[in-house]
Amino acid sequence: MAQISAAMVKELRERTDAGMMDCKKALVECDGDMEKAVDFLRKKGLAMAAKRAGRETTEGTIQCYIHAGSKLGVMVEVDCETDFVAKTDQFIDFAKDVAMHIAASDPMCIKREDAPQDIIEKEREIYAQQAKESGKPDNIIDKIVDGRIEKYLKENCLLEQPFVKNPDLTIQDLLNELVAKMGENITIRQFARFQIGA
Repeated sequence: MAQISAAMVKELRERTDAGMMDCKKALVECDGDMEKAVDFLRKKGLAMAAKRAGRETTEGTIQCYIHAGSKLGVMVEVDCETDFVAKTDQFIDFAKDVAMHIAASDPMCIKREDAPQDIIEKEREIYAQQAKESGKPDNIIDKIVDGRIEKYLKENCLLEQPFVKNPDLTIQDLLNELVAKMGENITIRQFARFQIGA
């Protein structure tokens, strides 16, 4: 078994913002492997997020992002369970980061279940037509279309988009990490993106 040093715990804490004891436990569980420990903590955050998902979120914050030049702006509502969490710097910073991300990446919806079906069907028709015109056999066109729709949803649903400040993480990953840190259910309720001339 690997010796877990205070420096290793400190490094993991800096990389994940998890608590000291959680970092030490993750390193022990992963036999000192830093990358595995990061994944361990991320999965723990995912499990905690799933456990808290049913809780009602009646507190929160509305944050704005106005891009330089004032031609693009975003408002986002992020909700949590208590006003105590709603007032923390980490919660507010998360909401601000989400607003800035929305300005940069222009998602069509928060999660794939919210994607407008008429738009998905229109995309499906376009992809099918492109596949036919490129001479693909009929028996694989559906698979090609399904793959392209999957990619389209990942690119256009906020929670699945890679975070603009750190493309290794999705917005869902950031949300899960915040839920794990705060110990509360947190949801991105709604957003509005405004762009001059759009």
